[in-house]
Amino acid sequence: MRTIVSAMDTLASHAFEQRTTLQSSDFAMLADFRYELRRFALFSESEAQAHGLAPQQHQALLAIKGLAVAPTVTELSQRLCIKSHTAAELVNRLAHMGMITRQADPRDGRRALLHLTPLAERTLESLSAVHQEQLQNIRPLLLGLLEKFSQ
Repeated sequence: MRTIVSAMDTLASHAFEQRTTLQSSDFAMLADFRYELRRFALFSESEAQAHGLAPQQHQALLAIKGLAVAPTVTELSQRLCIKSHTAAELVNRLAHMGMITRQADPRDGRRALLHLTPLAERTLESLSAVHQEQLQNIRPLLLGLLEKFSQ
């Protein structure tokens, strides 16, 4: 998703530099793109809930799994674009659910590193499989919309 956003930013900035007056077709492309992103977000939220997670809990698990090293609460908050105290509450709820554990950082005992439990790994595996399938289904649509931005 980050690649799509980066491509979108690049394409949009080039388009804006080339012409300062937006056409109605530009607004239509942006609206279509935002619509499809929102549809995917709604799909994702629904799937997370079907697996017993709030959408933000799913995002947190995915962020932890996707990082090369176990994050701290602060690093997780940055990754999720939320305040540190909000991330701390999210981590508390996930720990209570048996989805994550906190382990002391061996290099700095004051820091706690977040790790997924086997339950979280299984849940995330299932959720990620349906997300990958959905992304494959909408890939042509998203690529078509992105292609319009380069024209």
